[in-house]
Formats: sequence, structure tokens, C-alpha cells
Amino acid sequence: MKVGKKLVFLLAFAVIVAGCGKPKAPELKEVKAWPLNSLDGVQVKHNVSLDPQVSWDGKGSLKISAPGPTTVTLFTAGPLGLDEAKLIYQAMLKTKDVTGDVYLEMWCGFKGKGEFFSRAVMTPLKGTTDWTMQITPFILEKGQKPEIVRLNVVITGPGEVWVDDVKLLAEK
Repeated sequence: MKVGKKLVFLLAFAVIVAGCGKPKAPELKEVKAWPLNSLDGVQVKHNVSLDPQVSWDGKGSLKISAPGPTTVTLFTAGPLGLDEAKLIYQAMLKTKDVTGDVYLEMWCGFKGKGEFFSRAVMTPLKGTTDWTMQITPFILEKGQKPEIVRLNVVITGPGEVWVDDVKLLAEK
């Protein structure tokens, strides 16, 4: 009887240990990257300049001088050929004397269905901050393939914002 109980215990223990393996990390793929060492590809150039002195990666950054509330479209991408994935818009941001909020915004346009957005409003920057990574995700369901993706920086009050190392990632 004691051998039977030990055997049951060992089998139960083996099942528990086998189920406790590390979960597989999600696969993160770089869809597109913009290092912002130049203004190449930047969509909106009003109140925007290249700042070679202030940079996350030491190679320059995009400086936005906002006289008031503004949305700056940095880049567009697409069609991506992706569905059933999490799109992640990631950028390094630095702010100076911003009286409102600063956050990333991503718009995804779908053929015949319109445009939908994701905003990083839960983690806005304000005032004066050092370099901070900000992200905003967009979940693509099965069959949802964006024709275009627009990557914006939203600034709700006057101030200066630097942007560097912009990436569009996909997590499967």
C-alpha cells in the first residue's frame, strides 16, 4: 500500500513539474524602423527639424517645436500583410517645458472599414523629461490586414519634444 501511494505521489509530482516549463516568449518582429538620423520619410515637416545635438542614439533626433496643441504624422507604412498579431509602435521621447500631454498615436486603415486608432494616453509625458520609451499597441484579429498604418506624436500643449529610434514591431 505504501508503494502505491508513493507511486501516485511521484506520478502527480512529475505531471506538475512537466506542466511548469517556461512559457514560450512571443515572437517579436521588426516590421519597419526609422532611426531619425535625417528627415527622410517624415510626413509632416511643419514645426519639425533635425537636432544633431540631442539624441537617444548619438546620431541626431527629430525636434518638434509645438506652439500649441498639435499632431505630427511621423511616418506611414503599409500594406503590411499581417493579421492575427499585435502591432507595436515604439519610440524614444524627450520633452522640455510641455504644458500638456505628449503621447504616441497609431492609426490603422482597413479597406472598406475605415481607420481605427490606438493611443498611449495612459502613460503621457509632460513638463520636462529625459529620454523615455513609449509604446502603443494595436491588436489585429484574424483577417484584419491594415492597408496603411500612420504613426503620430500628439502634443496637447506648447513645448518641445524630441523623437528618436521609431519602430513598428509585430508580435505573433
